[in-house]
Amino acid sequence: MILYKGFSTISGTANYRLTDFDLVKQDLINHFNIRKGEKLMQPDFGTIIWSMLFEPLTEALRQAIIDDVKTIVNYDPRLGVNNIIVTEKDYGLQIEIELLYLQTNQADVLRVQFDKNSNSLTTATA
Repeated sequence: MILYKGFSTISGTANYRLTDFDLVKQDLINHFNIRKGEKLMQPDFGTIIWSMLFEPLTEALRQAIIDDVKTIVNYDPRLGVNNIIVTEKDYGLQIEIELLYLQTNQADVLRVQFDKNSNSLTTATA
């Protein structure tokens, strides 16, 4: 039974259709692509991570990023978060998020890498 239907031109599927957990993950990735304050009429929407890429990764910054990721995941009522790991990776930060799709109790790990040189975001699932 399909609960959610949508589409994505970057999903890699021939018909651009996404359903359920794949759609929810793509919605989350889209949220991470928006810098905090960038969305019109919603200054609290988006992530602080883009602004923190050139800062030294102290414990305080790591905790601020973890709190930001939790806020973003909790923004979507279809998702829960079990664990978040923040590491320095190559030319940026990697955020490893253990997600829980609440409709089916399905868990997955999403790795989101923020690259400060190319100003881009890449993702992978475990």
